[in-house]
Amino acid sequence: MPVNLALFFCSVLIWGSTWYAITFQLGAVHPAVSVAYRFLLAGGVLLAWLALRRQPILPKRDGWGLILGAGLLNFSLNYFMVYKATELLPSGLVAVAGSVLSVMNVVNARLFLGQPIRPAVLVGGMMGVAGVLLLFTPELDGGVLTGGALIGFGLMMISNYSASLGNMVVSKTRKAEMPLITTTAWSMLVGALFMVLVALIQGASFAIVPSMPYFLSLLYLALFGSIAAFLCYFTLLGRIGPGRSGYVAIMTPVVALVVSTLFEDYHWTPAGIAGLLLAVLGNLLVMAPASLGALLRRQAA
Repeated sequence: MPVNLALFFCSVLIWGSTWYAITFQLGAVHPAVSVAYRFLLAGGVLLAWLALRRQPILPKRDGWGLILGAGLLNFSLNYFMVYKATELLPSGLVAVAGSVLSVMNVVNARLFLGQPIRPAVLVGGMMGVAGVLLLFTPELDGGVLTGGALIGFGLMMISNYSASLGNMVVSKTRKAEMPLITTTAWSMLVGALFMVLVALIQGASFAIVPSMPYFLSLLYLALFGSIAAFLCYFTLLGRIGPGRSGYVAIMTPVVALVVSTLFEDYHWTPAGIAGLLLAVLGNLLVMAPASLGALLRRQAA
């Protein structure tokens, strides 16, 4: 299997299942505390791995600014909003709302990296957003404020934009040839520190409920959802760029909705099916032109 394809499927399958795993983190433990524990564990494991292999642990001095940015955007604000949104919505819908990240990646790649935006991106973006809204239609019927669907949707848009800006930062770390594991580890620890500060400000307790589902989900989210998936995705990001790597955000919610259907009794409606198809097609349209053009050029050559 080609390396890029393997990285892609690893990211999609793991992240597609983590949305449901997050549901076991909610309840007695404050979301900021759960996020902090998740990335403290993940970052600590990565640093321990580097130490065992006798590789440099500390990044270069000029790399700390990018690490702080990645920590705040990718491993702090992003996931705090995801956990808060999952308190209000089924995990599958949270994942679908997260697919808007692919559109934001393309827009921010234009703003910060100078990559052009094709007309197909605008059309695909509108299709994708329309599809997400269709999926949310059953949640919005009968009162927005009571169900909290609108609030959950808004939290996911904040999460998406934070993650998209974080992807731009990560793209710069890859171009600067900063060591992937070292950079990721310290970014996770910085993100965890931010979450500790948020928890302290909000007066949250750092006590952990002695629950097996909580511990198992924490281990899965830290070791697989954080370390394995992020390393695969960041490697893919460095190999093919933030635009094409956004395909991960297209397929992840499909896996998440399947998991939600099996374990959360998510009920499909005609509007939901149409919304998912429209969201996937819209996001494919956002991403496909560049890869399709490259394929045609290779065939012509």
